[in-house]
Amino acid sequence: MKDFYVDAKFRVRYAETDAMRIVHHSSYIVWFEEGRSEFLRKIGMPYSKIEESGYFFSVVEVRAQYKHPAVYDEEVIVRTRLVEVKTRKVIFYYEVLIASDGKLLSRGKSIHVSVDRDNRVVTIPEEYRNFWLQFVSEVGADF
Repeated sequence: MKDFYVDAKFRVRYAETDAMRIVHHSSYIVWFEEGRSEFLRKIGMPYSKIEESGYFFSVVEVRAQYKHPAVYDEEVIVRTRLVEVKTRKVIFYYEVLIASDGKLLSRGKSIHVSVDRDNRVVTIPEEYRNFWLQFVSEVGADF
């Protein structure tokens, strides 16, 4: 079973927390985006290069499950996997973990469709699909 992932590690910022110093649920969606951006950078295809070529990946669905709260100044990891690549769609899977012990804080997924500059759904270029397929992970796809 193939398991390729990229980790993005950072500390919880005060602005991401509520009055109890617990991370607000909306911050996890932002963290998923950070994980996805880091994933694309690490595999050598940063999102900025994709945009320059005239392709964009619109979020059409995002899900998150919250298992345990993160708190201010805690170091966390967003582990990102690419779990599906189709002709017009890609799916990423995320786990947010406490860096010190690996405790699962949250998990989620996002579904993206390929669009052009006019926001019309288009086929993902074959060279992108073929490149990304080598990084597809079979782990985490069941969420």
